[in-house]
Amino acid sequence: MRLVDSHCHLNYEGLAERQGDVLANARAAGVGTFLNISTRQSEWEDVIGTAEREPDVYATVGIHPHEADKHADLGADVLREASENPRVIGIGESGLDFYYDHSDRAVQRDLFRMHIGVARETGLPLVIHTRDAEADTLEILDEEMGKGAFPALIHCFTASRSFGKCVLDLGLTISISGIVTFKNAREIQQFVPEIPSDRLLIETDSPFLAPVPHRGKTCEPAYVRDTAAFVASLRGVAIEALAEQTSTNFFALFNKASSGNAAA
Repeated sequence: MRLVDSHCHLNYEGLAERQGDVLANARAAGVGTFLNISTRQSEWEDVIGTAEREPDVYATVGIHPHEADKHADLGADVLREASENPRVIGIGESGLDFYYDHSDRAVQRDLFRMHIGVARETGLPLVIHTRDAEADTLEILDEEMGKGAFPALIHCFTASRSFGKCVLDLGLTISISGIVTFKNAREIQQFVPEIPSDRLLIETDSPFLAPVPHRGKTCEPAYVRDTAAFVASLRGVAIEALAEQTSTNFFALFNKASSGNAAA
């Protein structure tokens, strides 16, 4: 059985100081591929460095909406240049977060559109974070798709069913995190069986959001297996089939990862 953790933060506190053991634990659990996500420019070097050291780890470059104010002047050229690294296979995470409002909403919107432009130009999938911003996220996605299609996914899906249907209609992929295992995640649990099999990914978002039965612990990529088992049960399929389908989906979307770019 092969599993992919399509969204983790291996360079965050809680994982970074024991990164070797974290990766070993995950590999022993059947995880064969990791997408190491960046959230601010200052961490791009470390995130890419991990991917350069570990053949089964890939990287993204991008700015999280929480960090938008600190990167308001980041130009598309800077992001595009960073994305040319052979180990970088995606753009993000980027998007809108109106729950915490750590950054000005107008700046978030502008930076989100800039990331979309780079994703469109490079063909690298955009990893989207959205929280309490469904209407604005959909408006921007719809407008930008009208300018030209781009590959993208909603990571750590926690939105409404109607939002999910809309982004699927726009051609996006949806990634499910350990949140789906929580007791209060009934709406997500009901929506999971509706996601087309070729548009589904799974992730940990580690070190955050450890799934049941690990709640309260630092989340690790190994725990993606628990999320996979839960999602498989919701969809009425074997975990092996779910693991194979989501792995196939990952490499179809992040196709730069399957074009001979393994680390030397």
